[in-house]
Amino acid sequence: MAHQFTRRDFLRTGVAASVLSTTGGMALAKPKKRSATDWVTLGKSKVKVTRLAFGTGTKAGSAQRELGQEGFTRLVRHAYDSGIRFFETAESYHGMPEMLSIALKGLPRDSYRLMTKYSTPATGDPAQKIDQFRRQLNTEHIDILLLHCLRPPTWSADYESLRDGFSLAQQKRIISAHGASIHGLPALRTIPGNQWLQIAMIRMNHNGTKMDTPDMKDVNQLGNVEEVVAHTKAVHHQGMGVISMKLVGEGRFTTAEDRDAAMKFAMNLGYVDAVTIGFTNTAQIDEAIERMNRVMNA
Repeated sequence: MAHQFTRRDFLRTGVAASVLSTTGGMALAKPKKRSATDWVTLGKSKVKVTRLAFGTGTKAGSAQRELGQEGFTRLVRHAYDSGIRFFETAESYHGMPEMLSIALKGLPRDSYRLMTKYSTPATGDPAQKIDQFRRQLNTEHIDILLLHCLRPPTWSADYESLRDGFSLAQQKRIISAHGASIHGLPALRTIPGNQWLQIAMIRMNHNGTKMDTPDMKDVNQLGNVEEVVAHTKAVHHQGMGVISMKLVGEGRFTTAEDRDAAMKFAMNLGYVDAVTIGFTNTAQIDEAIERMNRVMNA
C-alpha cells in the first residue's frame, strides 16, 4: 500500500529543506568562542577552574608583596571582578598565602578556586603542613595541592610519604586534587604514564625561555620546546589536567609580539587547559584577558 504523505511529514521535510538550503547542505553551528574566564575541567580530576589563573609568585612573590596588602587586594578584586576565579600561591612565596586570603576575604568560597604548592625536596607526613596551608589561606579545603618544583627523575620514590599524605588528604576531602609542578626534563620525562598525578603544571612558551632543560639546575639556557610539548601531549591524552606557567618567560617577554606568540602557542596546542600569570597591576590583567581571548579565536 502506498505510503500516505501526512501534514506532519510535509512540515518535517519542509523544515529540513529550509535548513539545507540555508547551510549549503550541512547544518553547521558556529563554534563557541573561547574566553580567558571560561570555566574548564582539569582532566580526570574533574576540578573546574577559569582558564586564566592569577599567580602570586612573580620573583618568588616579591613583586606582589611590594604592592602592600591594600594594593594587592585591589589587584585581586579587579581580577575577580573581571572573571578570573582561579588563584595560585605556594609555600615558598613567603607571605603571599596570607595576603591572598585577606584579599579574598568576604567572597563566596565556592565562587573561586585555590591552588597552592608544597616545597620539595621534603619527606615525612605532610598533614601538619597541609593544615598550616589551610590556616594561612583561611579555607577548609584546598582545591589543588601540588608538589612544588620537581627536579630529580627519582621524585616518585623520593617523595612517597608526601604522595601518601596527599592521597589521604584527598580521601578526607581536605584537598580536591593533587599533582606537581615540574622543573626540568629529568623529572618531566617521568610524568607520562604516572598514575598518581592528576594535575601537571608545566612550563610552556613558544621559544623555550625559562622552560625545561636536561640540567636539573635552573640555568638560563633555552629549554627543549619540542620535547616539552611531546610530554605535555602525552600526559594530557592520559587524562591529566595541564596548567602552563612561564607563559611570559618569567617577565622576559616585554614586547607585544612575544607575548602574543607565547599565548597563541600555548593556548592553541590543544594540550593546555589553563595558564597562570603573575600580575602586578590592573593593566596587565586586562591585557592578558584581551590577548588570550583574541589569540584563541583568531
